[in-house]
Amino acid sequence: MNIPTAAILVIGDEILSGKVEDANARLLIVELRELGVALRRILVVPDEIADVAAAVRELSARFDHVFTSGGVGPTHDDVTIVGIAAAFDKPVIRHPELERRLKTYFGDNADESKLRMADVPENAELLEMPDWRWPVLVCRNVYILPGVPELFRKKFLAMRERFRVEPFFTHAVYTLEEEFDIAEALREVADANPAVAIGSYPNFATPDYKVKVTLESKDSDALEITVTALMGKLDSGRIVRTE
Repeated sequence: MNIPTAAILVIGDEILSGKVEDANARLLIVELRELGVALRRILVVPDEIADVAAAVRELSARFDHVFTSGGVGPTHDDVTIVGIAAAFDKPVIRHPELERRLKTYFGDNADESKLRMADVPENAELLEMPDWRWPVLVCRNVYILPGVPELFRKKFLAMRERFRVEPFFTHAVYTLEEEFDIAEALREVADANPAVAIGSYPNFATPDYKVKVTLESKDSDALEITVTALMGKLDSGRIVRTE
């Protein structure tokens, strides 16, 4: 089964220095999972054109969707547009439609710093949505989003349904067995059921259970078969609950 993949590129010295806590990747982790998209990479880079370009070039080639966060404002450290243009060997141009909208919105106050928001990588698309004043820029498979969490959230949620595919089906088993006691059983079940991803997570915070085992697949039938196989190998008397 071909599962769409995604990567998140967070851009900003403020994230790497700890001055600002990243909330945008956290949002996408939840949203992409709910949409059925497999998130495969989260990368944070500084406000350096070469770093942005290298990261975009690699992620765009490896994953179906790339979402960038940050670095799209009017100041000197907003280098995302230039970096993405460099990644695809394109010049930065002033988009006439964006320029027109900015001049209409700002009127006589539309100075060069504001008009810079109309600069885009050549051949970038404007993703328009109802009730949006400003579109999302899309360059190939790269969706260019702002770093401000409120704006990032608003823009992603407005376009989220374009990414929806078949959902992930999940099941969890909580057991009082130790992780090393069930490791071989997990390996055998995982090897026999490659369509299902199995994870094992020990718990040291509470006495309620020792290990949480998760099973996940796009194939609900395969998941059911795998859950049955796993339950047959675990000590039923030590299973706390399943869900």
